[in-house]
Formats: sequence, C-alpha cells, structure tokens
Amino acid sequence: MIVVHHLNNSRSQRILWLLEELGLEYEIRKYQRDPKTMLAPLELRAIHPLGKSPVITDGDATVAESGAIIEYLLERYGNGRLAPAAGTPDKLRYTYFLHYAEGSAMTPLLLKLVFDKVETSPMPFFVKPIARAIAQKVKGSYVSPQIKLHLDYMEAQLGKAQWFAGDDFSAADIQVSFVLEAASARGGLGDNHPKLIAFLDHIHARPAYVRALERGGKYDFAK
Repeated sequence: MIVVHHLNNSRSQRILWLLEELGLEYEIRKYQRDPKTMLAPLELRAIHPLGKSPVITDGDATVAESGAIIEYLLERYGNGRLAPAAGTPDKLRYTYFLHYAEGSAMTPLLLKLVFDKVETSPMPFFVKPIARAIAQKVKGSYVSPQIKLHLDYMEAQLGKAQWFAGDDFSAADIQVSFVLEAASARGGLGDNHPKLIAFLDHIHARPAYVRALERGGKYDFAK
C-alpha cells in the first residue's frame, strides 16, 4: 500500500492529486506544522532523515522530493499515463518543467517568504529598521524581479500550448501547480498573467484535484 506522509499546506498535496488522477489506492498519514515556526514536526524524521514532506512509502521503498515521487509513481503504476511518449518534443518539455518547477521557479518565492518573515518578525527595536531596510532592498532589487521574470516566462509558455508539456494534461502540470498556487497566494500572480490564472482555474476544477483536497484536508493555496 502506498502511504503518503502528508504535511498540511505543503507540496505533498500535489502527490495526493497525482494519486487521484492515477486512480490508485493509498493511505494518508497526516502531520501538522509547528504553529510558531511553521516547520514540519520532528516525527517526519522517522520516515526520512531530512524530516520534510512530501515523502511516500511503498512497501520497502521510501521516496522523497516531489519530482522523484512523481517519476517513481508513473514508472511503477502509470502505464503510460500523464507523461508524453519517450523521444518526442513534448517529452522533453515535460522533463524540463518537471525539474524547472522546484529547481528554478520556486526559489524566488521561497526567498520572498524568508524576507517577508524578516520584515515582520519580532526583534530589538534598534535592529528592526536595519533588518527591514535590508529585506526591502533584497526583495526590490532581486526577489520581485525574479518572480516576475518566471511568471512572465510561464505565461509565454502557456501561449504555445494548453498545458506545460503540450496539448495534453500531464504530471508536469501537477508539479508546476504548487509554484503557481504559491505565487497566487503571496507572490504577485494576478490579472496581468491571464493564462496562468486560467491554468489554475482549470486544474482546480478537475475532479481528481477536488477529491485530493477532500482527503488531504485544509490547503490554503487552493481557491
């Protein structure tokens, strides 16, 4: 039995969605973030030494990292579904976006989260103006321009086809989904990127996505 070690409000939601798209049976073991630090609980380290989510167990196999989990599940259970045929241009695009989502696009959004925390976290009064000034400088000169660069790039890519890997929905769209949901919630994605907004509307309406939300519980990035 596939077991998803599921952290609330995390990337593991898209693994639940993938499993629903594939129609596979699975079990969920839920973990809650620390309300103060928002970090994953230490119990996850019993599953994987880094103590992060998503992680799945499947018999004797333990697989971490969203991209690796997606590749594992499709190779073992996909039967050709949710991935383009090998050797095609769409397969190359699929592989690219499967890795681009976390390797490039997510980085500036994580930096924004960190520097937003720097601006708002309690600290000695004489340090706060300096910390805020540094955070605002970094966000203004690097983080925000990088977020815009990636959103503009993804908007243009959806101008070439309905989905990120071509005309058919694939697991690459599942992988990219969290990036765009995070950008919509806290990264400036709005009406100036209509194709990305339409993409989110389309995936949120998919029955498998809805079923994954029902099973996974509260997920603040879905609207």
